[in-house]
Amino acid sequence: MDKNFPFQQQSNESYIEPFSDGAREQHDKSFIEPSMDGFVFSKQQSVKEEGSLSETLVKNGCVNFRGRIADKQKTGGWKASPFIIVNEVAERLAFFAVAVNMVAYLVFEMHQSLPNAATHVTDWIGAAYVLTILGAFIADAYLGRFLTIITFSCIYAAGMVLLTISASVDSLRPPLCTKRPCIPATDRQTAFLYGALGLIALGTGGIKPCVSTFGADQFDEADEKEVVKKYSFFNWFFFAINMGALLGITLMVYLQQEKGWTWGFAVPTAAMCCSVVILAAGLTKYRYKKPMGSVFTRFLQVIVASVRNHVKGIRVGRETELYEVRTRESDIVGARKLSRTTQYRFLDKAAVMSDPEASNIKNRWSLCTVTQVEELKSFIRVLPVWASTIALSLSFAQVSTFFISQASIMDRKLGSSFVIPAGSIPVFTAINALILVPIYEKIMVPLLRKKTGHRRGLTSLQRMGVGLFVSIFALASAALVEHMRRNHSNPTSLSVFWLFPQFFLIGSAEVFTYVGQLEFFYDEATDGTRSISSAMFLSEIGIGSWLSTALVKIVEGTTGGVEDGWLRNTLNTSRLDYFYWVLTGVNAVNFLVYLLVATLYKGRDGASGSGSVRDESMVDLGGAAGRVNKLQDDKGEIQSTVF
Repeated sequence: MDKNFPFQQQSNESYIEPFSDGAREQHDKSFIEPSMDGFVFSKQQSVKEEGSLSETLVKNGCVNFRGRIADKQKTGGWKASPFIIVNEVAERLAFFAVAVNMVAYLVFEMHQSLPNAATHVTDWIGAAYVLTILGAFIADAYLGRFLTIITFSCIYAAGMVLLTISASVDSLRPPLCTKRPCIPATDRQTAFLYGALGLIALGTGGIKPCVSTFGADQFDEADEKEVVKKYSFFNWFFFAINMGALLGITLMVYLQQEKGWTWGFAVPTAAMCCSVVILAAGLTKYRYKKPMGSVFTRFLQVIVASVRNHVKGIRVGRETELYEVRTRESDIVGARKLSRTTQYRFLDKAAVMSDPEASNIKNRWSLCTVTQVEELKSFIRVLPVWASTIALSLSFAQVSTFFISQASIMDRKLGSSFVIPAGSIPVFTAINALILVPIYEKIMVPLLRKKTGHRRGLTSLQRMGVGLFVSIFALASAALVEHMRRNHSNPTSLSVFWLFPQFFLIGSAEVFTYVGQLEFFYDEATDGTRSISSAMFLSEIGIGSWLSTALVKIVEGTTGGVEDGWLRNTLNTSRLDYFYWVLTGVNAVNFLVYLLVATLYKGRDGASGSGSVRDESMVDLGGAAGRVNKLQDDKGEIQSTVF
């Protein structure tokens, strides 16, 4: 049988034939029923057993911890997902405990000004999420997702340990401020603290793009039942994020306020160490994707090959034959083949064989496969959607900076004696998410499914659109409340619960947009770009934080600086409401841009932004192994099968 045609029928010799009397004696007696003179395997029994076994094996290329094709009955699904979800709760607890406290730590312990502290925190958060691109690259190219998560979790834990040391050793902080101006931190003290924060940012960058994708890998896309469970996983994963955030910004902040900075950082450090142990505990339950090599190298190869062929004068039409390997799997290790799409035809030139007799068909700098070309197309295709959702991250960056600064100078009493810590006020956002996710999953999805006919109620693009629309009202609410607070005769007497609307709305916006992004970037990614696609939307959070810093600097510089401008050291004399109105305008314009992008979007399956039918273009690969047939299943979705 030709090895290049794996779909050819195998001969009968591969089956176990009935035993002769002599052979029966040599056969392992454990296979013989006591009441039978000679138990035999028939061809039909062998086929049935092989078929039964194949039905339990995954079809997405995942393996178990021994490197064998994963069995659905023993690995993945909700047998493995709880370890990942609990791990995420512990890691997010640690991150948010640091993030919401860091502005106060920089101001009161390191003696930085409020605007500088706010920008330093947003810069740090930005770096943590932009570094997700590095983590995704390492996972896809070298280590795989599981080992990347474990490795960078250890780096993260080391950073947490150093941060705890910084808070507990007096020589690593400036002396207590007894009079103004306070003695600033020395370069050595600042370097030690920033080194600890740098390790935490690096650890976050390695973990975040892999953990949600690793969770989604536990569900086989070829199994309809598991596909439904995968989308539920995304919702519960977001639930885990907010559960960790809730614990981080309530219990951890309260602990810091009551016991001091050392305890405030030491307990999250212990939680981070526990998260590593929890993830490792599920080792035998997971399904693993093998590393597939550098996706950036493959992207560059497509660009170089297409430019080379363009210079040679090669043109591409619908009837042009493109190169693809004649094997079941693609040329990318562990990745399934992709069918040709009609978008970005210039890149198709990379797969045109200019010389059929050439001997360098293995040189991917000269000739790429259709799958490799489509991998780059899929990446380019989602860039407009990625760019048009960054504004929400710009707005969300205010939750850990100016929203908390507002809360710190308002009445935070709850009852006669308890005072809510200012750093715990974002709990409004987390609680909203914890309530809204189950409601959406259990009530709204079934209702919307009946209305729209879509199995998730709303498409991923529609969910993101809802979130971006709500974000407009979140910042408008923040502007109105701040205007009222500033003009009040006694601003400090206003209850902190006046901030509830802006926290609630920004939380609602995050629920819809974040989960929609999880679904969208995973579904539109190819097998070889899952981690990098996850890193793309996470990098939005980082870029949004950096844009927030840039916007603060621009507003400071154009309105009079920290002494006379909109953003001053004292909020009561600032015009923070004007700043919020600027963000409201940014969100409104961004929403209109997003509507245009989403309307024009066509996914890698050929579906439009509002459609749900898969329709892939034909690709002539030549010969029996390269014919693409379209099969329509009983649900109306068009699937492509390569024979």
